[in-house]
Amino acid sequence: MAGGKSRLFRAGAVTLATALMVYVIWSYVSGWAPSREEYRVQGIVVSATNGKPAWSELGATGVDFAYITAVEGARGRDVQFQANMEGVQQAGIRFGALHHFDICRLASDQATLFITTVPRSERALPPAVQLDFSETCTGRPNRALILSELATFLGQIEAHSGMPAILLLTPEFEKEYRVSEAIDRTVWLEGNWFLPDYSARPWVMWTANTERTVDGVEGPVRWVVVRK
Repeated sequence: MAGGKSRLFRAGAVTLATALMVYVIWSYVSGWAPSREEYRVQGIVVSATNGKPAWSELGATGVDFAYITAVEGARGRDVQFQANMEGVQQAGIRFGALHHFDICRLASDQATLFITTVPRSERALPPAVQLDFSETCTGRPNRALILSELATFLGQIEAHSGMPAILLLTPEFEKEYRVSEAIDRTVWLEGNWFLPDYSARPWVMWTANTERTVDGVEGPVRWVVVRK
C-alpha cells in the first residue's frame, strides 16, 4: 500500500514538473522578440483572427508599426480590415496593408479587390504582398506564369498606392518560384527565432516569431522586425 502511494506521488511529481517545464518554455517562446539594440523598429501583423485589438494600448507595448491584413487569398476581404485601419490610425501607429496573394486567382481580379479595399494614404507604409501556398489552391502554375501574374498585380496596386510593394516570401514559395531572383522589390522573410537566408536578395523585414502574445490582441501575432 505504501509502495503504491509512493509511486503515485512520484508519478504526480513528474507530471507536475513536466507541465511546469512546458509552461516555462511556452512563456519564453510566446514572449520572445529580437533585441531592440539590434532591431530598433518592431511591429506586428494582424487579421480578423486576432479579434478587435486595443490599438490605444499597443503603442505602449513596443509596437512601432502594424501591417493590417486587407485581403486573405480566396476568402476575399478581411472582415476586420476597416475597423483595424481606423483603430491603428487613431492610435498613431504606423500602418500598412497586407494582401495574401492567391496563385489560383487572376492577378487583375485580385488587384481590383485590393484597390477597392485599401484607400490610398500618404501616411501608409508600402503595401505588402504575402506569397505562399494554401490548402484552397492545390495547383502549381509554372514560374513564367506566376512571375507574369505578379508583375500585373504589382503594377496595378503600386499605381494605386504610389509606392513599390514589399514581397513577403515564405520559404516553400521562394524555393518553388525564386521570386527574389526575378522581381526587384524589398524582401520580407519568415523564420521563427532564427535568421532567414533563403532569398536571392538581402531581407529588410523578418517575421521573427509567429507565436508572440501581446497585451491588447487576441491570440498570437506575427512579430516582425526591420533591419537597420
